[in-house]
Amino acid sequence: MRDEKQPPSRTEQFSIYRSLWYRSRTEALDDAEAGRSITMPAQGAVPPLQQVLRRLAMALLVLAVTTLLVYFDRAGYNDNSDSSVDFLDAAYYATVTLSTTGYGDITPVSDGARLINILVITPLRVLFLIILVGTTLEVLTERTRQQVRVHRWRSRMRNHVVVVGYGTKGRHAIQTLLGQGITKDEIVVVDPQRKVLDIANGDGLVSVLGDATRSETLLKAELPRAAHVIIAPQRDDTATLVTLTARQLNKRATIVAAVREDENVPLLKQSGADTVVTSSSSAGRLLGVSTASPHVADTLEDLMTYGSGLDLVERLVTKDEVGQSPRECSDLVVAVVRGKKVLDYADPQAATLQLTDRVITVSRASPTR
Repeated sequence: MRDEKQPPSRTEQFSIYRSLWYRSRTEALDDAEAGRSITMPAQGAVPPLQQVLRRLAMALLVLAVTTLLVYFDRAGYNDNSDSSVDFLDAAYYATVTLSTTGYGDITPVSDGARLINILVITPLRVLFLIILVGTTLEVLTERTRQQVRVHRWRSRMRNHVVVVGYGTKGRHAIQTLLGQGITKDEIVVVDPQRKVLDIANGDGLVSVLGDATRSETLLKAELPRAAHVIIAPQRDDTATLVTLTARQLNKRATIVAAVREDENVPLLKQSGADTVVTSSSSAGRLLGVSTASPHVADTLEDLMTYGSGLDLVERLVTKDEVGQSPRECSDLVVAVVRGKKVLDYADPQAATLQLTDRVITVSRASPTR
């Protein structure tokens, strides 16, 4: 179904990294705008409160180590108020020293205490500041990191699948794609509802927030470089507008659209859809089959649920099968695709398989799939 996606070469990787630092102002603004609507899935991120508590614990640990160092070497320090340094004085000195306040009321006077200040306490001071200031810098640079991440993703994304609409139809379409070997990194979800995209992000998918009938939204999803487009909105008129816009942006992509009413199928095909699936009529046919033949309906459901048992698979004819009839193949062949025609396995034109043919077979799902 999809083109084989080759891993980026060293030259491509270098160009990606180089583009991060040599972006023009226009490109940077474009990435910033895209970063507001493109949401990348979390990569094992730690919750913000947990990050703060972890860094606070590290800072307290550094403070405790410094306090103990000063207390054990308290004879080398002088307190201007009473000339002696107890544990509270040591904690006080560690606090004002690590925070670079440095009132000067407690000072190291012996050579050993000054040496420890140079070799140990000063590095601890730097570490303490890195822990505290790093938390603030991380918050300030989060948006920049998001923009860089979005820029890298946009630079590498090609021959992917754009799914418009993450409702019931869109989610099941993605589940089938994943069962066929397409990775989550190759799928982009477009939807106008933020709460729907939050679900998509939770499922590990890149999502774009916006109206898919507008070109700028589909451009953010890198639709001009996509190999396949699945259009599954809630309304047929929306599906028509999205199909027109998608076909205008990408002349070569395979566009599959879903509509509710049969009368809208010709309109979708004229708009540029390669395949149109009518959800209401398909559901009606399945209801009729279920009433007359429940077991047939179960088998159809099994065939349509990829990876659950029996699968419908389209594949190339092997060299050993060339010249044979469909019945002689190792798999159960139900149809032969020759050019743009789909021939029934019993059709006289499909009696002899050709090297350029594709066959649609029924096979059992692999346990590792």
